[in-house]
Formats: sequence, structure tokens, C-alpha cells
Amino acid sequence: MLVSFPSLLARTQSFGLGRPHRFTVAPDGKRLLFLRSLGGENPVRLLWELDLSTGEERLVGDPGAPGDAGPMSAAERARRERARDRSAGISDYSTDSSVRVVAYTAGEKLYLADTVTGEARELPARTPLTDATISPDGAAVAYVHDGALRVINSDGTGDRALATPEGDDITYGLAEHVAAESMERTRGFWWAPDGQQLAVARVDNSPLEVWYLSDPADPAAPPTAQRYPRAGTDNAIVELFVLGLDGARRGIDFGWDAYEYLVDVVWDQHGLLAVLQNRPQTAMRVLATDSGDVLAETTDPLWTTIVPGFPRRTAEGSLIWTEDTGETRHLTVGGESVTPPGLQVASLCGVDGDTVLFTGSSEPTESHLWSWSAAEGLRQLSTEPGVHTGTRSGGATVISSSTLSGSAVTFGGRTVESLALSSPVVPKVSLLRAGPNELRTAVLFPAVWQRGERLPVLLDPYGGPAAQIVLADRRHFYVSQWFADQGFAVIVADGRGTPGRGPRWEREARGERIGKVLDDQIEALETVAALYPELDLGRVGVRGWSDGGYLAAAAVLRRPDVFHAAVAGAPVTDERLYDTHWQERFLGDPRVDPTPYEKESLIADAPRLERPLMLIHGLSDDNVYPAHTMRLSAALLAAGKPHSLLMLAGASHMPPDVDLLTPQLRFLQDALAPR
Repeated sequence: MLVSFPSLLARTQSFGLGRPHRFTVAPDGKRLLFLRSLGGENPVRLLWELDLSTGEERLVGDPGAPGDAGPMSAAERARRERARDRSAGISDYSTDSSVRVVAYTAGEKLYLADTVTGEARELPARTPLTDATISPDGAAVAYVHDGALRVINSDGTGDRALATPEGDDITYGLAEHVAAESMERTRGFWWAPDGQQLAVARVDNSPLEVWYLSDPADPAAPPTAQRYPRAGTDNAIVELFVLGLDGARRGIDFGWDAYEYLVDVVWDQHGLLAVLQNRPQTAMRVLATDSGDVLAETTDPLWTTIVPGFPRRTAEGSLIWTEDTGETRHLTVGGESVTPPGLQVASLCGVDGDTVLFTGSSEPTESHLWSWSAAEGLRQLSTEPGVHTGTRSGGATVISSSTLSGSAVTFGGRTVESLALSSPVVPKVSLLRAGPNELRTAVLFPAVWQRGERLPVLLDPYGGPAAQIVLADRRHFYVSQWFADQGFAVIVADGRGTPGRGPRWEREARGERIGKVLDDQIEALETVAALYPELDLGRVGVRGWSDGGYLAAAAVLRRPDVFHAAVAGAPVTDERLYDTHWQERFLGDPRVDPTPYEKESLIADAPRLERPLMLIHGLSDDNVYPAHTMRLSAALLAAGKPHSLLMLAGASHMPPDVDLLTPQLRFLQDALAPR
């Protein structure tokens, strides 16, 4: 039976199933661990080992068929939602320092595998569990069960609690909502290098408001309660403790009153580091907890940027950090900048001895893999335009690349096999720079289109400050090309505030942002229309999800002169209903000045709607709550403004594995049909 592209996209999780990922290189540089399912429609992830010397792959971890594991625990469901993880099988794994013993979880149970003997067995840990991590010496595994941090010996004995919550709203060893959703910290505990102690976050969520999600499709089910950190309200109280396996406990005073956010924790052979940020996010510091010394401090009148992977230290102890100099984000080692102006550092991928592996680029549509060491200086490890990342140990580097021509993972000159299905839709992308701001823009036309044929236009942006999508990476354009093949000219543009163009460009997202974002989309539209007069500017649609959904709704509400129809998925419509760390970074604290929140919210714009608008939202979305769409819909009804509403029972902020493209296509085709 012929399967439609939208159905195949859902079944393959955007053609991601079967791809190798989550790589760990052994210290000798000769073995590689990774996760991969057995096919492009198989969501069950297995753990594999690749031997570089022989090129042979060996199955290390196989939890078997998922079966009926019962309902997922709230902690695991939250972890997967924050990680945008829809897979089955092995959800994650960790290794000892020699990468011989591996701990992994599947079905919220704990397993241990020996990569030398091939033996794998389940440990009798308390279930359901989450965030299991093996100690560096391989002797024990720490995990979280029912809000308590527990440890079990690798031989299956001695399961005990190191810290037990003192109340229903307290957890040990879990990342709080803003850390996992907005700060890229998904962990809540960290092993000491000797395996005898752990640094553990204690989170008290009681200061937060209680919000509820219910399932209208199951009226007998009680609503789910969540503590949510709405902008302008109190955050969770986060404390840091060092717990010994012998029962010892000591608190780390990092000055919570001044530095409300625990950004990250690093425990290496040189000691324990805590990365802290104040509530306004104007100051961030790296603190050596043993001495109390501040090893690095970054300040900015608007906000300080959390760069993924930082900080770390080299083998000889030099701190690896970043420095913003207006136009450029630099890599610093030991306090000295080691990258040139114009090379925008994006993330730290790993440290191998004194060699630093990181991503960055001087061209926003590309992201390359680089290394730096005192001995060899700065080296670019990837060259083809695209998105490249990797990891490194023992002098061996894994390079994962995705370009407009395809994807590949290489390790020591060998290719790690991908079992993913190929998309039947092949993007044909033209990248250009639009307008005075040189907005990076992608343009896609129908595969069989001929010049001179008039086309309606569909803008398909994200537009928010969190992500770029105009990259030389075909994975970003499967859906855009499919819409193009249905008879649209599709334009994708990254406007002011998106990453990849340096600190000053990113900070354009501060304050009243939506006017800039819409202006940038219009600038891209006008630039492309000047190049291709076949574009019918009397039939312009826009679609997006999350921040892109907010942009789409704002487009028809505030600029109906340009935009004639919109599909807004999971939009933030009331800026006061999103989390503290994210919103206050861009709009400030509403307790101090609520004006930006009032100007950026869309509820009051409802009476202005004069164009077709489709709203889509998951009823189990605990990131952008369904209240955003429901409030806008209610305001539209009160103003007598017809609109389309598609609410998804059981769906979270991650678009579910169902065909959501066809309803959008039918709506846009009808709304933009020639009159």
C-alpha cells in the first residue's frame, strides 16, 4: 500500500528513526558506543558497539520488545518531554570511565552491560526510575525513584536512598522545569571522579503555582497537577548538596539569594564547579565550590547567554569558557581568547586531554566542527556546507554531518551505518541573503514548476530566538518541500534574534520583538518576490509551531495587509503564561514593568482578525499550556471572529506521530484559493 508523505513523516519521526546517535568514544579511541533502532519505522532504540580495528558492530544492550510496561511515571514523562524524546527501548545510557561497563534504562527499569564479556542483566533497583548514571569506577549506579536519589551496587546489592524528599513538592536529583526546558540542564546529580560522592540538586517546587491539565477524551481521569514557574512569579528553590556513599552530607553555599539559577555542575579531577546565574540573567559566574573562588564571570546589561557544553577544563586544569565581544562569541581557554573575530562559537562538544572540540561558523547557514589545542592551534574538521557536530576521546573523533546532499557519521575513517529511511521528498533549496539585514533565507519551489507560472506563497519560519532553521541541512526542509510540491512557493527566513550571527544580533530579541520579527519576514518575502515575480503577493500564507505559531498568529492579526491566512500550532498568545527564565530574558520581569508583556501578547488583538486562522494545540502540552490557544479562541469568539480550532487529545508540545500536515494543507489551499 502506498503511504503518503505526511503519514511516513509521522511513522519515521521525521526520518530520524534508524539513525545512529548519542555517541561515546572509549578512552583508547578504538571503540564507539551509540544508540540506533533496527529500522526507519522502528522506534525501539538499542545500544551498539563499533570496533574501529575490525569495523564490526556488536549489539550491547537489547531490552527486548517494549511490551506493556504500564503507564509512564510523571518524572520519566517530564524528562522525555523536556528532551523531545518520543522513542522506545533504551532511553539513555551512561558508562564508567573506561567505557567498559554500561548502565542503561528501558521501560523505567535499570540494566547493566559489560562490553567485554557481552553480559547484560537487569539490576533489582526500585521502579519506575529515571536518570540512572553509573559511577566513574563502575561500582555503583545512582538513580531517582519517587523523588529520592538512590544508589545500587553494580552487583545488584545495597540499594539504598542517599536523600529522601521531605515533602510532596521536593525532589533530589532531578532538574527543575526551567533548567530542563530553558537552560539546557537535564541533570540533577553528578558523580565525583572517585565514585565516592555525588553533587545533588535539591529542588523545592512549593513556591510555584499549581497548574492542571485534563484529558477531555477521558472524563473519568483526574487532572494532572504541575508546579509551573510563570513569568513574574517565584521560582523553585534549588540547593546543592554533596552526598557521600558513607552517608555524609554537606551543603554548598552558592548564594542562592543573588544567583537564583543553577545553570550547570561540573565535577572533574580538579574539583567541583557550579555555574550560576542571577534572576535578571545579567550575570553568570563559574564558582569553584571548594575554595569559593570565582573562576569566570560574565555580565551583560541585557542578558548573559548559556552556551551548551560550557564550562569544562583541560587535563592540565585550564577553564574552557566563552566571551562575547559585541559581534563575536569567542572560545576562551585559561582566560585567553583562541578564536578569531567572526567565528561564532555555538557549543562545546568535548575535551580530550588538552584538545577542545567545539562547533561554530562564520556563515550562519553552516555549523562546522573545530578543534583547538596549544600544540596544534585552531583546526577546522569539517568543510562541506552543512551542520556538523561530534565527540572525541583517545585522539579519535566522531563526526556527524548533515548537508543538503545527505547525512553521514564517520569514526576513524569508518562510516557508522544508518538504517533510516530516505525521504521520498527531496528538498531543492536555494539559500540567499534577503534585504538590508542580509536575512538568511531559503526558497523552495514545486519540483515540476516552470518559470512564469503564478504561485501562492507560504512562509514556513520558526522566527524565535531559540533556533535557526535556515541551515544547509536537508532535514530542515522535508516539510517545506512537501508544501512546495503541493503548489506553493515556500520561503523560510531567520530574522533578528535567531542564533548563529553573534551576540549583538541575538540581543535584537530583547524587548518588543514581534514587530521586528514580522518586519523581517516581510523583508524576506519582498526580496524573494523581486527575484521571482511569479509569486502572487495577494495570496500569502504563514505556518509555524510554538514560537513559529506565535509568529503566524501575529502575522494575520497585526499585518493582514501582507498575510492572508495562517496556521498557528501551539502558539504562545499570552506572554504572561510562559516560564520565568525564558520570558524574563527577553521581556524583563513583569512585576517591574508589565508593558512589554501587554504589547507582545495577542489576546487583545482578537477583534482585529480579518483573515482565516487555524489554531492547533495539544491538550497535554505542559510547556506551552493549552490555555494559550483557548484564551485566544475565546477572545475571537467573543469578538465574533470565525476561526478553525484543532485540539489534539493526549498530545504534548511535541507534535504527535499523526498526519497533521494534510489538515493544514487543506486549510491553506482553501484560504488562498484564487477568488
